[in-house]
Amino acid sequence: MRILEFTFKLLTIFGCWRPDSWTSLYKRIMYYIYSSIMILLLNTFMLSQLMDIILVVDNADDFSDNFFVFVPMVVTCSKLFILLLNRKSIIMLINILMEKPCRPLTSNEMKIFYKFDKSIQINTRRYTYLVTVTGLFIVLTSLSVNLKTRKLTYRAWIPFDYSSRTLFFPIYIHQLISLLAAAFLNIGCDTLICGLLVHICCQIEILAYRLKKIMFYSDIFRDCIHQHYYIFRLVFIMNTKFRLTFTIQFILSMLVVCFNLYQLSNTTTRAKYIELILYMICMLTQIFFYCWYGNEIKLKSRELIDKIFNMEWLTLDKNMKKSLIIIMTRAVFPIQVTSAYIIPMNLESFMGLLKTSYSTYNLLQQMRK
Repeated sequence: MRILEFTFKLLTIFGCWRPDSWTSLYKRIMYYIYSSIMILLLNTFMLSQLMDIILVVDNADDFSDNFFVFVPMVVTCSKLFILLLNRKSIIMLINILMEKPCRPLTSNEMKIFYKFDKSIQINTRRYTYLVTVTGLFIVLTSLSVNLKTRKLTYRAWIPFDYSSRTLFFPIYIHQLISLLAAAFLNIGCDTLICGLLVHICCQIEILAYRLKKIMFYSDIFRDCIHQHYYIFRLVFIMNTKFRLTFTIQFILSMLVVCFNLYQLSNTTTRAKYIELILYMICMLTQIFFYCWYGNEIKLKSRELIDKIFNMEWLTLDKNMKKSLIIIMTRAVFPIQVTSAYIIPMNLESFMGLLKTSYSTYNLLQQMRK
């Protein structure tokens, strides 16, 4: 039994996750070299955009053209480094989910597990299809429009004259490869984090199912207490190791949505309009995943109190009642996934992000006028 297989395959393909089976020194060195190449591609693309902002951009329209692509590249590079730094923590999270007491044992527990695992797999594939369509549209539009005029897909500062065919094509291909690699790395990182959040929800539901069984099998109560502890440990590790990812994603997504709206209001071609619409949908889907699954954990943790209270707990012995009261007391405060230490990742925060983005967009429009 494995979880998030498709996600780990994506991360492996794009240099973020060395397969556990690659234990030989030769394979490890080869994969480290490949990862370094991917890191170099993404960071040089981001650096070229940053230098363009610093050295070339001199008006609001050029700044907007650059910034709405530069910011997602910053997010991608940040996620890449955070993921590489937290490899051991991710392995530990997976091991906790796959070992007792969290590991599903009975057929009913396996049904609960596969229900949640299937849901994240379906959403991962849908997200992948959306990003793939968007990426292909951008690439095909660029090939049909920009390539003929020898214009780069996105603004960038290049420290030499690239007007000749020999120099233009490598830089042009570098941008497209970096764009597609960044897109699929975002899919992998986002679905990994969201997939772990989904499996924490799964653990809460399995715990509720096991607590119903203690009326007949009191010997499993100790495992229920341990599982409850591990659920909070999982959330604590997620908040500790990925808090920076949540913060960067939440704050910079607001800027991307804002500048994307600004671009939409100023675009004059149909192809560019469709590209920006698809791009906007991808960015909103990205942050919506984080907020939706963070909200699901909060709701599931609150439901646990009702499920415990609906048990025939009066027939239990004194020690078991005390343990249940402790679990209920802790569940009064819902489990929260937070960004920037204080902002909860839930649907209210998502709506707040949209409102703030639109307000900032209105401010930019007024300044432009």
